[in-house]
Amino acid sequence: MLVTLEGLDGSGKTTVWEALQPSYPDAVFTREPTDSWYGDAVYRSIGDDDADPIAELFLYTADHANHLSETIEPALDDGRLVVSDRYSDSRYAYQGATLRETRIDRPMEYVRSIHEPFTRVPDLTIYLDLDAERAAARSGSTNKFERREYLSEVRANYERLMEDHPDRFVRIDATRSPEIVLERVESTIDDRLHAGE
Repeated sequence: MLVTLEGLDGSGKTTVWEALQPSYPDAVFTREPTDSWYGDAVYRSIGDDDADPIAELFLYTADHANHLSETIEPALDDGRLVVSDRYSDSRYAYQGATLRETRIDRPMEYVRSIHEPFTRVPDLTIYLDLDAERAAARSGSTNKFERREYLSEVRANYERLMEDHPDRFVRIDATRSPEIVLERVESTIDDRLHAGE
């Protein structure tokens, strides 16, 4: 089963991802951007306020494709649980917002159309819900993707994704205490893991 953690910067995804690891010792824990050279190129573009948004999209897409072939698909083929901190929905939400200033019409749909032929849809996506103002404050607004106005657009894109895929997404209030958030995430994963028993 492929479980993905999504949400705005500052929503606590990485904290949850790290806290889940002792509870699922046989699972594969991974993330995007990856630590491959593709991921390194993505991180370099994140730090460049002048990076071309279309070129940046394809850096992310290359990293995702490599992540699938090198990590996700082999683990799933072995019957393992995979938990990814960010995945393709981050691309749809974030790059969908970034590309609004380009000549691409309906940017989120464009990003989704690039991924659909090759990506693997998650079995469960946990969305840690946080408003844009709090997300920007928590993340420190240290790069171009952490500003409140931009995060408002990203959040709207996530809302559209959740409307399109209500059976896959589970929304969890990220303003609650870390202990409550983690408990809710674990129970959601466990419920889905045992749903077929």
